[in-house]
Amino acid sequence: MKIPRVRLLAGTSAAALTAALTALFPGSATAAGATTLYASPTGSGSTCSQAAPCSLTGAQAAVRALNPAGSGASVTVDLLDGTYRPSTSWKFTAADSGSPGRPVVWQAAPGAHPVISGASQVTGWTEVAGSGVWSAPVPAGSASRQLYVNGQEAPIAQASPGALGFAGGWSGSATGYSISGDAAATAWFAGLTPAQVAGVEFDYPAGNGAWTESRCRVASYGGGVLTMAQPCWTDVTARAGFSQGSGGLPSMNPSTMPALLQDAKALLHPGQWFLDQAGSTLYYQPLPGQQLSGTDVELPHLETLLQGAGTLAAPLHDLTFSGLQFSYATWNDPSSPAGFSDVQSNLRITGAHNQGMCTFANPAGSCPWGALTQPLANVDFTATTNLSLTGNRFAELGGAGLGVRYGARNTLVQGNEFTDTASTGLLLGCTADPNPTNPNPATDPDTAAVIKQSCTPDASAVSGDIIGTNEILTGTTVADNTVHHTGTDYSSAPGITLLFAQGTTITHNTLYDLPYDAITAGVSQGHTDQASTPENVVNINQNNSIGNNVFHDYMSVRSDGGAVYAEGHQAQYYDASGNPTTYDRADPVQTLAHGLQVTGNVAYNGHNANFTYYDDAGSEWINWQGNAGIGIPSIASTGGCSQTGHIWTTGSYFSLATVNKAACAAAVDLHAGGNTTIPATPGPGDLPSALLSGAGPRAPYARSDGGRTRYVSPVSGGNQVLIAGDGFGTATQVYAGGTPLAAGSVQLLGSGFLVATVPAGTTAGQLWVAGRVDDSDPSIGYQGFATSGNRGVGDLGDDVHYATADGSTASYAFTGATLQVYGELNTDQGTLGITVDGGTQQSVNTVPTDGRRHSNVPVFTVTGLSAGPHTVTVSKLSGQYATLDGFGTAATAPPALRTNDTDPSISYSGFAGTGNRGLGDYGDDVHYASADGSTASYTFSGSFVLVYGELNTDQGNIGVAIDGGPQQTVSTLSADGVRHSDTPVFSAAGLAGGSHTIVITKLSGQYSTLDGFGTP
Repeated sequence: MKIPRVRLLAGTSAAALTAALTALFPGSATAAGATTLYASPTGSGSTCSQAAPCSLTGAQAAVRALNPAGSGASVTVDLLDGTYRPSTSWKFTAADSGSPGRPVVWQAAPGAHPVISGASQVTGWTEVAGSGVWSAPVPAGSASRQLYVNGQEAPIAQASPGALGFAGGWSGSATGYSISGDAAATAWFAGLTPAQVAGVEFDYPAGNGAWTESRCRVASYGGGVLTMAQPCWTDVTARAGFSQGSGGLPSMNPSTMPALLQDAKALLHPGQWFLDQAGSTLYYQPLPGQQLSGTDVELPHLETLLQGAGTLAAPLHDLTFSGLQFSYATWNDPSSPAGFSDVQSNLRITGAHNQGMCTFANPAGSCPWGALTQPLANVDFTATTNLSLTGNRFAELGGAGLGVRYGARNTLVQGNEFTDTASTGLLLGCTADPNPTNPNPATDPDTAAVIKQSCTPDASAVSGDIIGTNEILTGTTVADNTVHHTGTDYSSAPGITLLFAQGTTITHNTLYDLPYDAITAGVSQGHTDQASTPENVVNINQNNSIGNNVFHDYMSVRSDGGAVYAEGHQAQYYDASGNPTTYDRADPVQTLAHGLQVTGNVAYNGHNANFTYYDDAGSEWINWQGNAGIGIPSIASTGGCSQTGHIWTTGSYFSLATVNKAACAAAVDLHAGGNTTIPATPGPGDLPSALLSGAGPRAPYARSDGGRTRYVSPVSGGNQVLIAGDGFGTATQVYAGGTPLAAGSVQLLGSGFLVATVPAGTTAGQLWVAGRVDDSDPSIGYQGFATSGNRGVGDLGDDVHYATADGSTASYAFTGATLQVYGELNTDQGTLGITVDGGTQQSVNTVPTDGRRHSNVPVFTVTGLSAGPHTVTVSKLSGQYATLDGFGTAATAPPALRTNDTDPSISYSGFAGTGNRGLGDYGDDVHYASADGSTASYTFSGSFVLVYGELNTDQGNIGVAIDGGPQQTVSTLSADGVRHSDTPVFSAAGLAGGSHTIVITKLSGQYSTLDGFGTP
């Protein structure tokens, strides 16, 4: 496309500039020095008006023609509604820059929810010879580790060795396994072609430490021998050791059996998929009752959705992205022979087994120390200045959601949502530049080349850059974001990963439902440092802060982590006058002022955390101040292994008295003072209201779609309870049993905390919270629905989504025991079909009996769901219109009392106990049964009960009966193919006061697992 050039001479008037812009883009909205362009998924041409929008690349060319960086013009590009499917990565360079104070803005048009997608929609499904498996053609060259069905990631074809009947007992070696003693395994692999064998991937949860989950591909099979792909196998099983180390980065025993076999067509189960790359065919086995007709199936083909890359000399600058959704990208490198040799926090070894060991290994490895391979970020920015990302959604992504590194300065990441990312949500910094300003020629003769190769998307594009302080990630603000459900594929992923940076502020965010740490700061950097060797490895970190955040339900899959996990140096050194100095002359007051400040955070429900606030190997110069740790599991509030020292813990509130614990070797110094020990289940009077109200996202970024209750305190003096959760707002309603609390009974402390005054005699188990999600919420996936606003008939938010075509669908994923579907009753409505978790579709009539319109009403309600994630799908079946006005969700309060499976009050028949599994079980033990009909019985008092167990591929159905009533069937199969330990698999609420007996019966599957009960 050719864009005409307009030459503006010095002294050009504003009027002349306006005339020139109008002549250039006659259909765009133009004011003096300000232009609005438009893009749409079907846009074309160069007009870029609202009536004749451009494509993304067309709009980008139009912006460049305006030269806003040179002219100072204000340019905004409004993206109209719909899904944009660029064929290649959307790339920005310095040529796309704005000017100081006048950034180029790429934003959602008013009322629009544009999605930037890296996937192709899969259609043309046919069943494979009555097998229950369906296939569809896909573009040649398709490659992906993810598939998304109706907006949710579907697990790839997989099964456990036990489910396949393998006997186990494989003998490992330096090259793979001998499996000749396992007849079932040898028969299974012998039945595959060499190409199919080479596609099989083995998964090893906790293989390289409880905090890891490594994966390696099989290379070949023959004669009872499995040869594993290299270098992955060596990198997982024979890692180089290092000297002067604190802690360890262990190798896996080569005889370790994989927990799962993945990525073979022969492994397909309901809800799973397989991609035949050579045949350009996708296979999918639907869930029971699932119809592929009308189902949105998205196969990613892009790895990088958006790339912004300047150079240190000419950065990409003054650019804003707002209100956009980035979805459906993959990350294929873990499928390579390097696999996923997990070290920590999704950093991995991809080269020699001594990668990143520098001179601390024999023979020496690559430098600098800890230069491990980091995850791909599906949206990635390098060498930028004054970049803003506000109100965006990073969801359903195969790598990290967003990466910012290499010379990025003054970046604002505010009010975004990061969810359902296979790796970490937000990745800041680069492993290869811990000290770019002071390279050591003896050990790292070409630091600049290493940084350019490792920390930028194209080393050749920055070949002219001179590395110095300009390369340090500086001035990043991460504020008011929501980060949840990260690490969906790679469970060692934190919510946010901070590597090396200066002046980073991570504040007022909420992070929850995370498999590992909420925030990691350091990652492997301190493992050669400790009190005796404090200066082995240095970095440029200083003036970073993590404050006023809420962390909950973290460490749900992996072990040995915390809410905030830190390693290594966290400050440069300063003397008493505030001047830079050396380590041995550092003034504690001045240096700590430049250290890592962790203040005003609130953490609870840390499932497998070692320390809530965790200063691990080599940590130094950290100020833990004014934080809260609720329900700390068992070790300590703050502490770690082989800290260097210079760590202060003050003015905090912890439900465990021990602070600043040195778990391995003594530190130089640890300081504690002014801390308050609170109950394990604190009430409103145990924590300052200002601490609770000051943590989490602020208006207008705080989400108010409440109903996800995660903690309810016992009723305290004054009949008050503290309730913690997500998305609380002024419309949030608290219920005691089935009765809403009276107006004025609920004090809103913020989007994460409420204080409720309840009627006398109310117990915590009777309380639950309901909230609304409007139909315009981007978390709802629509097919065939359109939006209508300003109807003036009482809709929530004065808008609804509606459909006229039968088969149109709306899908919503939620967590909680109760769901309401809100819509409209009217004479032009018909029947809706509603399914929860792929179950039987229920028909709902939305035609009113009185012949009158009823807006914003619940048309469907379901209660008693298990205490976990669920998906509801609403389908139009009949009538002129189907109308959706959003959803109401509620989560029954979690119990105050946990009974472990080893408790003698539980009666077992056919169950056996097993311990020390290292999988995150409560008390590190479970009871299990392999024979159908085995039972576990438990008598309790109260109105509520949770059954804790395990979701995994070797589980099946359990039957649950209370007080001799009807047995309910509960599936404990893992929908994502990953083991979930210490998980509530069933809940029942609203029971009558008094004593009850619950009986769990194994109905099917290889195993049933019980990890205890929760009661009020």
